[in-house]
Amino acid sequence: MDKRLVEFIRTLRAAGVRISVAESYDALRAVEQVGVYERGVFQSALRTTLVKDASDLPTFDYFFPLFFDTAAPPMFNMEQELTPDQQQMLKQALQSLAGNPQALQQLLQQLMRGRPMDQSALEQAAQQIGLQNADNPAQQSYYQRLMMRALSMNQLQELLDQLEDALREAGMSEEAIEEVMEMLRANGEALREQIERFVGSNIARNMGENPPEKPDAQDLMHTPFRALSQEEAEALRDEVKRLAAKLRSRAALRQRRANDGALDPKSTLRHNLRYGGTPIELQFRKRSLKPRLVLICDISTSMRYCSEFMLTLIYELQDQVAKARSFIFISDLHEISDYFKAMRPDVAVQEVLYAHPPGSYNTDLGRSLQTLFSDKLDAIDSRTTVILLGDGRNNYNDPRLDLAAELRRRARRVLWFNPEPQYQWGTGDSDMLAYAPLATGVYQVANMAQLVEAIDRIMGDG
Repeated sequence: MDKRLVEFIRTLRAAGVRISVAESYDALRAVEQVGVYERGVFQSALRTTLVKDASDLPTFDYFFPLFFDTAAPPMFNMEQELTPDQQQMLKQALQSLAGNPQALQQLLQQLMRGRPMDQSALEQAAQQIGLQNADNPAQQSYYQRLMMRALSMNQLQELLDQLEDALREAGMSEEAIEEVMEMLRANGEALREQIERFVGSNIARNMGENPPEKPDAQDLMHTPFRALSQEEAEALRDEVKRLAAKLRSRAALRQRRANDGALDPKSTLRHNLRYGGTPIELQFRKRSLKPRLVLICDISTSMRYCSEFMLTLIYELQDQVAKARSFIFISDLHEISDYFKAMRPDVAVQEVLYAHPPGSYNTDLGRSLQTLFSDKLDAIDSRTTVILLGDGRNNYNDPRLDLAAELRRRARRVLWFNPEPQYQWGTGDSDMLAYAPLATGVYQVANMAQLVEAIDRIMGDG
């Protein structure tokens, strides 16, 4: 059982479930405590120790039966179910089918006796079709069909139709024929289920033995967001905490240095009155570098990964931010700040993206700015740094440059994060050439390396 459990954990990891060595040991100890005989308790023990994120539960539930539901499905033994007369008629019908290939006749005998597939026959068929090369659940249906063909299961229905006619010719009643065929069909379904489990279990083990190579994190840092595959995006999500920790350390160091700031003459004089005004103990100004942020993020299809990673990074740095309010937009503006009060940043971002899917509606930053000024203007004051994340493409809607200019006047800074290079500004429906002069600064954030650098700079500027 320990070997199978280790294989199970290895496969879950290959499927993307994050399981530490300590959690693996916890699972082994839990199984020692609860045993394996009560399936529900055993499954709950593994689920509790191995799954931290609810999004991984479907993966766990898919692979669990492939490793631990190994018993063959129940089958009917026809010899025990039929009367002697019916058995004689069945024997006569089978003799009339003797012209069929031997493999089909053996399959029919298996169905009659209610015997599951022999393990050696399954392994021989697996070798024949190259099942050892399958290492992705998406391949299961394909290899299942190959296994069915190798074991003659694809011809089973035709054989059962012939048997039904032969039983009728042998004089069996329609009611008895229906009972016989029902049992045979049930046995056939049990064999299909056995083959399905066998194929799934083999693919699962192959996954654990040959896990896919993870994309190189350093390469991914410089891969454009628009070019990321789902697998690569997932690998970057795993990097976010490490990147946030690095940014946090740098921000905290800058804050400590800022606390040792310029000499404060007034405070020094007051503090040293007890020494007759002689400046024995110098006092220095303390300067906070923690910014007050308002994030306005475009989450249309082209901007989704960029917005996801920026929101996650900023909220992972919450202890280095004086205050943050967040908004997303496609066709209009929505505040999402409350999501981050109740959930971890990575979970909150996924909830936001799920609640606001991209659709047929067009990006409209002008309308979103109008909503900001109408309903959320209290978020902006002279201490606020506004980060506007978007490509400046407005689908030919009114860009509301007047509101963009007013935003710059009200805020301490307006910083624009844009994944597009400058040579693309003003092409097609881009209003970026008009927006850029109304911002304090524009940063290109086409990939994670550029995004991290931009965030590091704004955290350093306070």
